[in-house]
Amino acid sequence: MLEKVAPTWPHEFESYELAWRMQSEAPEAVDIALETKQTLDSYGIGQEPTNEYGRNCLVARRLVERGVRFVQLYSGGGHLEDTWDAHESIEKNHGKHGAEVDQPIAALLTDLEERGLLDSTLVVWGGEFGRMPFSEGKDAPGRNHNPYGFSMWFAGAGVKGGIRYGETDELGFQATTDPVHLHDIHATILHLMGLDHELLTYFHQGRQESLTDVGGRVVTGILA
Repeated sequence: MLEKVAPTWPHEFESYELAWRMQSEAPEAVDIALETKQTLDSYGIGQEPTNEYGRNCLVARRLVERGVRFVQLYSGGGHLEDTWDAHESIEKNHGKHGAEVDQPIAALLTDLEERGLLDSTLVVWGGEFGRMPFSEGKDAPGRNHNPYGFSMWFAGAGVKGGIRYGETDELGFQATTDPVHLHDIHATILHLMGLDHELLTYFHQGRQESLTDVGGRVVTGILA
């Protein structure tokens, strides 16, 4: 006699349904052919060196417009000089990648603002480290990693515009005035999302852990 067995996961069919709905909506959401020529031109789409990142930024705006709550874009790909990892020549490397992203980023922020989306959208630009203020040696115009002093910027929801927070020493080596730790960055992002980083925990390897470890403070000086 065969016995009917209930699914192991009660919501497994709901997850299949969600996956199908996401896939069915995706083609329209990423179809930039629906945009005007003026919009495409503003992002630098169809021209170099802005075409690839411009497409990514425009798709990001279309996703935000449709209610997607988290969008992540990467600048650069591959290895070393294909990314911002300027070990060969910082002038060549940053000049190349800066030219790829400058116009698309400006277009994205303008587009979000014009559509009334910037007030509810936090835009964060940054990486995990900066570059040393000196070259890697004689006839070596590249620069090594610097975790002690580098820049990130925020725009949009809950953030003051047109300000600078913190300074490095006179060499640009280490943050000395209003230094901000990465845990502080995470705490501030969570705060702007309406979450208290000290209360938000997750269970990992037998203990409750925080996204900001045992540190982190909200950087109130950049809040609107």
